[in-house]
Amino acid sequence: MAGDVKRIPDSEQEKYDSDEQVKIICLGDSAVGKSKLMERFLMDGYRPQQLSTYALTLYKYNTTINGKPVLVDFWDTAGQERFQSMHPSYYHKAHACVMVFDVQRKITYKNLSSWYKELREYRPEIPCLVVANKIDADMRVTQKSFNFAKKQGLPFYFVSAADGTNVVKVFKDAINMALSYKKNSSDFMDVVMRELENFDLEGKEDSGGDEEEEEEEEEGKAA
Repeated sequence: MAGDVKRIPDSEQEKYDSDEQVKIICLGDSAVGKSKLMERFLMDGYRPQQLSTYALTLYKYNTTINGKPVLVDFWDTAGQERFQSMHPSYYHKAHACVMVFDVQRKITYKNLSSWYKELREYRPEIPCLVVANKIDADMRVTQKSFNFAKKQGLPFYFVSAADGTNVVKVFKDAINMALSYKKNSSDFMDVVMRELENFDLEGKEDSGGDEEEEEEEEEGKAA
């Protein structure tokens, strides 16, 4: 399950504390087209970085918002979603989430509630967008009502990674929402994580001091 994915060190994610960098994660069942959507958006300009050690793929994107340069890291699950759960570090310091399902596979829509529940356990406040992918297979699905997003009060998009319908809009909106969230919100979970990190560091320092005292005592006895 989630434990099969190695924890990503905090040092790898400290960069997301700076104003000009945001982290956007993608969630959803296997083969719903998450990677294809990102590649469609980024086209020839993307630089995928396979972080096999941590079972994820990182897509870097440089843009300019309100005259300021912004670096966006899109995190993809790289197959770990087949466990129906992600490691907590996948969610850590994320500023927005793009949640995807396949309009041709009902189970991927039903599983959105599980993904959303897990997301909110770790990131209670970040903006989340719901994406109905693969509408090019049958445009009639756009006449159907998908109530999950409405019930949760989330923005909803019909998209196609194949022909590009609404793909740019989804990711542009996600970036703007991520920046807005980062600027205006102090996520309780971030505070908790920082407190835990400080506690761990203090614990290590205290234990290190005890070891030094014990070594001095041993040296004194030997003398």
